[in-house]
Amino acid sequence: MKIAIIGTGNLGKSIAKGLVTNQALKSLYLTKRNLTKLKEFEDYKNVVLTKDNLEAAQHTDVLIFAVQPAHLEGVLKEIQPLLTKKHIIISTVTGVSIANIEQIVGEDKSVVRAMPNTAIAVGKSMTCLCSNAHGAKRIDMAETIFNNLGHTLQIPEAQMQAATVICASGIAFWMRLIRATTQGAIQLGFDAKEAQQLAMYTCEGAASLLIQNKQHPEQEIDRVTTPKGCTIEGLNEMEHKGLSSSLIQGIVASFHKINTIKKEQL
Repeated sequence: MKIAIIGTGNLGKSIAKGLVTNQALKSLYLTKRNLTKLKEFEDYKNVVLTKDNLEAAQHTDVLIFAVQPAHLEGVLKEIQPLLTKKHIIISTVTGVSIANIEQIVGEDKSVVRAMPNTAIAVGKSMTCLCSNAHGAKRIDMAETIFNNLGHTLQIPEAQMQAATVICASGIAFWMRLIRATTQGAIQLGFDAKEAQQLAMYTCEGAASLLIQNKQHPEQEIDRVTTPKGCTIEGLNEMEHKGLSSSLIQGIVASFHKINTIKKEQL
């Protein structure tokens, strides 16, 4: 598979790291105005660094756009004359609809929207996908790319804003919960390094239990709690202080904000 990442910023670099680590490509073009920020990819076989988006489009079949929303229209117009029906256009740009992209590249092109998160750099992204009619015939190629970098789920485009909050912003939410657990462990006597290990690997284990056992979280909680035990005491105190409600309110607040940003861009 010949892939180009157009606009290799933080997310683009995370995707690139995942691709080269998993060897999920035949060739990879990375574009960026300042190539000095891509030095870490210089020694990888079959990776080409370039400032020229047209060069990348000419030599690849899959174009992953990871530019800032304000730059996407200009980049698409630049590349549009070179686009053919062989190309798959994958946009990771927040808030830009398939219809917006089709207005520039044409409705006859295969367009896929993808919302990965930064865990893609370690092959653990939760990536949501949707497409236009032409893209639906080739969305399996997008799934192949992102399944090599984690897990994928096809959803209606109307849910992409919500998916951005849960999956992309969600990385930050989970990091904050891990940090809080780390702080609690330090207060109980562990040093900072030990505390973080305890927090992050316990978090990983909790997620793995749900993934492998296919259980509801409450079923796994029931296996840990005992009558009058320390676990239920801690859980009830957290709920009294608003753990679940605060998290839900934060998710909803992020969703309202992302919709406000979208309206401002229109």
